[in-house]
Amino acid sequence: MGFEIIDFDNIFMCKVFNVRRDSVRYPDGRVLKLDVIDHRGSVSILPIDEQGQVWFIRQYRHPAGEVLLELPAGVMDEGETPEGSALRELREEIGMTAGKLRRVGEFYLAPGYSTEYMYVFLALGLTPDPLQADEDESISIEKIPVQQIYSRAVFGQLRDAKSLAALFLAWEYINFGD
Repeated sequence: MGFEIIDFDNIFMCKVFNVRRDSVRYPDGRVLKLDVIDHRGSVSILPIDEQGQVWFIRQYRHPAGEVLLELPAGVMDEGETPEGSALRELREEIGMTAGKLRRVGEFYLAPGYSTEYMYVFLALGLTPDPLQADEDESISIEKIPVQQIYSRAVFGQLRDAKSLAALFLAWEYINFGD
């Protein structure tokens, strides 16, 4: 006997995710109520231009209470493929598209309480192709030489988990030089 969802209640629904409470039967017969953030998935992109610059964004993150340095990323639209979402997010957040998009990994962002599954892409061959940014975003772009990225991460200048994970997953494709 495995783990079995025997009932659930939708607690809250919003634009990006829903919150539900599952009643889960454990293999030993216990039934526990577990709260879950139900998320449709997301993407994170590591864009590198021809000059070896990684394109980051700085944006205010209200739960953190500060402006963070991050790779471009976002929630997948309903019915959108991970690749389509990555290309759209690049256009919305940095005004560029990629001539080459390579999936370098994927992972659960916070499996203890969320279903959010993130796909990570390396984007090369960048060319201008902007889209209107999302209304709730206030973004500035920062380009950092690829050789400086690892030390920035190690010394705490890059504290966004999805960006750190993306750098790790892209490691074999990039010469960080540190």
